[in-house]
Amino acid sequence: MKQKILSKIKENGLVAVVRGTDDINAVEISEKIIEGGIKTIELTFSTRYADSAINKLSRKYHDDENILIGAGTVLDDITARIAILNGAQFVVSPHFDKKISKVCNRYSIPYLAGCGSVTEVISAIENGSDIVKIFPGGVLGTNFIKDVHGPIPYANMMPSGGVNIDNMDKWINAGAYAIGIGSALTKGGMDKIVDTTKAFVEKYNGIK
Repeated sequence: MKQKILSKIKENGLVAVVRGTDDINAVEISEKIIEGGIKTIELTFSTRYADSAINKLSRKYHDDENILIGAGTVLDDITARIAILNGAQFVVSPHFDKKISKVCNRYSIPYLAGCGSVTEVISAIENGSDIVKIFPGGVLGTNFIKDVHGPIPYANMMPSGGVNIDNMDKWINAGAYAIGIGSALTKGGMDKIVDTTKAFVEKYNGIK
């Protein structure tokens, strides 16, 4: 099951990082993004009642194996367990935490730990992080992935933060396992989310 989710994250390629005002707003945003063609949703716990939103989305899309619902901005192991019990298929944190990794491995759920240095990347991988979240991507830059892949070619890395439609190709060509996209999908307002998402998907399909 875990390997299947990891393969699907790579196959889908784009991960939408959703921050809503509350669970209702987050579900609405997520539904529009899925309609636009991005099938992997990272719903952040900076959203009020994020656990409820994850639960609602997980139930709605349970029978669609192409759609993944995960939890983001998970800061501790308790939150990780809450997310998993509400249906999260993967867990993302802005940092690396051994306790989060332990909980995710206990439930056989992929853990995407946030890292900003080679030391952190190695530590995360050693402690069970399946994909390393390169964060903040806008600060670290695309060369970070290339440089890390020199000594650690097996590291699966996903940039998040600062990724937009204009620089997405640079991240992909640098060797990113997947791409995390946040506010770039929603900055045009609710009415533009579907079309904006479609533009990202079209651009991605033209690059890969």
